[in-house]
Amino acid sequence: MALTIAALKPYSPGKPISELERELGIREAIKLASNENPWGPSSKALQVIERASASLHRYPDGGAHDLRQALAHKWQVSNDQVLVGNGSDEIISLLIKTFLAPGEEAVMADLTFVMYRLSVLSAHGIPVEVPLKNWTHDLPAMIDAVTDRTRLFFVCNPNNPTGTMLTAKEVDSALARLPDHVIVVFDEAYYEYVRDAEYPDSLRYVREERPVVALRTFSKIYGLAGLRVGYGITTTEIAGYVNRVRPPFNVNSLAQEAAQAALLDDEHVAKSRAMNEAEMTFLEEGLTAMEFTTIPTQANFIYFDAGMDGGCLYDALLQEGVIVRHIRGSMIRVTIGQPKENRRFLEALKHVVPTLSKSA
Repeated sequence: MALTIAALKPYSPGKPISELERELGIREAIKLASNENPWGPSSKALQVIERASASLHRYPDGGAHDLRQALAHKWQVSNDQVLVGNGSDEIISLLIKTFLAPGEEAVMADLTFVMYRLSVLSAHGIPVEVPLKNWTHDLPAMIDAVTDRTRLFFVCNPNNPTGTMLTAKEVDSALARLPDHVIVVFDEAYYEYVRDAEYPDSLRYVREERPVVALRTFSKIYGLAGLRVGYGITTTEIAGYVNRVRPPFNVNSLAQEAAQAALLDDEHVAKSRAMNEAEMTFLEEGLTAMEFTTIPTQANFIYFDAGMDGGCLYDALLQEGVIVRHIRGSMIRVTIGQPKENRRFLEALKHVVPTLSKSA
């Protein structure tokens, strides 16, 4: 088992702005690599954080009662159906720790959120990775990959890093074929950005008492990535098992207070979504004008084919003080930023691409 852990490649987060500026001796670098809300958190959340800081010498509420109650009220479920975590990443790890024994399997796409694979391997499980089809989860093929040893079935919707979305019809068809012994984990970190009316209602499956977990987060549109708080909605039975292994105080007090305030600020969410849509159009048009192929997205980032070595393009953009995300091969993921950031990104592309093309 130790050999399994030794073989893991640690998760590599996007390069911090401070690190890039220190390495290259530049100033005013921009980061479009981690799908954060470039407009920041709700002012209501910031006000609450300032007040809550006076009690930092106290441990947080170990069960996050008030936050779970607020989430239960918003989504019309009971308190004991709500899981909270240090980001939705932790809930993913807790689900694997709870339901996956060494040697058992978890089905996922081969190009999706990397933490599924890492967390399964770290628990000495077997990640069964199914290739995407047209940059989207191939649900029929994923169902075909399920065996008697499958315990978890991960669906990132919209998918990270591609931004593509599965429809309600596709998900309904897949769930009708899925054996009852498999728990479906819908990772919906970008739920609030979705515009397509065909997006599935994962909470309907929960209310039908199916073995489903819907994960969401305060790290994206709510702008609280630095506080690390995510949540899941599931059946009472599944939540009860996960809470048996959940560590106490896993969501800090500032995160609990800020998340409750952010949850009530619908105006901030709506404004963030509208600005994301406007700048998405601007970026897509700019990339298309430069003859890059973009993948239609339902999130706050764009996945595009650079048509060249993506690693070289990533490095060249770093020299311009622009941090994006190189995924694999020629593919780049860029977060949709503020107008000035998106313009600078396109200007940097125009500057470096001709040189890279000549050297290719």
